[in-house]
Amino acid sequence: MSDNVLDLLEQRGFVADCSDRDGLAEVLADGAASYYVGFDPTASSLHVGNLVGMMAMAWLQRAGHRPFALSGGATGRIGDPSFNDEERPLLDDAQVEQNLAGVRRDLNLVLDLAPYGTDDPERGMLVDNHDWFGSFNVLDFLRVVGKHVSVNQMVARENVRRRLEDREQGISYAEFSYGLIQGYDFAHLYAEHGVVLQLGGSDQWGNIVAGVDLARRIHGGRVFALTWPLVEGSDGKKFSKSARNAPWLDATQTSPFAYYQWWLNTDDRDVERFLKLFTFLDLDEVAAVVEQHAGDPSARHGQRRLAQEATRIVHGDQGVTRAEAATGVLFGGEPVADLDADALAMAFAEAPSEQLDRAELAGDGVGLLAALVAVGAAASNGEARRAVQQGGVRVNDERVDDPQRVLGPDDLLPGAVVVLRVGKRRQYLARFA
Repeated sequence: MSDNVLDLLEQRGFVADCSDRDGLAEVLADGAASYYVGFDPTASSLHVGNLVGMMAMAWLQRAGHRPFALSGGATGRIGDPSFNDEERPLLDDAQVEQNLAGVRRDLNLVLDLAPYGTDDPERGMLVDNHDWFGSFNVLDFLRVVGKHVSVNQMVARENVRRRLEDREQGISYAEFSYGLIQGYDFAHLYAEHGVVLQLGGSDQWGNIVAGVDLARRIHGGRVFALTWPLVEGSDGKKFSKSARNAPWLDATQTSPFAYYQWWLNTDDRDVERFLKLFTFLDLDEVAAVVEQHAGDPSARHGQRRLAQEATRIVHGDQGVTRAEAATGVLFGGEPVADLDADALAMAFAEAPSEQLDRAELAGDGVGLLAALVAVGAAASNGEARRAVQQGGVRVNDERVDDPQRVLGPDDLLPGAVVVLRVGKRRQYLARFA
């Protein structure tokens, strides 16, 4: 690891802009410094786009600095106008609280944070800007914050100017005020906790610099801003919820198998950059992986290592094991009987399925033809019979050519399912309950 964590962040691709690079390097080298990143609760889970900031925070924490992860209970109730073509719908309080719980859960995947509401100096801290804005009345806000901010500066910011130029959509006063609220967050955290650095995506530069300015004007603080580049794939699309190209970190919304597959499908041109951003491999090991990958790109060594390491961070060793096992069954010809119930559920999550009566299975059994029709693998018993007679049907790992085959208890896999395959690509699940 670099002696200077700022050098390391630059080498790994986390630095786009910095308000005072030399000054920040001096502060980070001088001892433990506190820093923060804000996460608005616009959904009940964070996603891969948010993971960039989480990884930057993790490298700083590993270097001995203290993270403050801000969940925007206040800003999340307003909506960030940054590079959005339309104003986001307002969330009700119950939805915000539900989303906040998911955000806090996901942040602890890569950071060591004390439970919300506690302050352990040896760990990072979870904070919520609704805690200080909830009782902030309008007059106080205008006196404490508004008098220090120039409207000219606010309308000059690209994200605001872009919306102002849209005569049809425009920008609401609520969204226009977002930058003031985010800016005051920095001033508050500086005064209350000695936070001296705010990080964010490059689209947040204007809001972050506003926070630097407020902390200096209100408290005379020496504080810093650092942004990372917005991460895009080689197709030029930013990872975001709106683009629907960023998997969720919550396993109930994106399974470990789907998460692993997303990384496995990384474009060759993105492998090195993503290994630096989304894994904890040191740079020498990243270089070795990239060199091996370049020797035979068709072997996809770089993508496999990326998928393993990125999945391990979010879903642990067990998630990697199950994702790889499911991948081997679906794409590598590995026996389906080797999968446990969770890996089976992940592997065949997208497969058509039908629930059948387990009591029938334990009695006379369920005819294979009837099962194929029930799960949608065939339109009729006649079509199912022809598929079986042609040798195109497998029950779990067994190829079947007898139309009289009956499914029984011995065919059940973990989770009380039977995998029915027709041809090379069509897969179905018979679920028994």
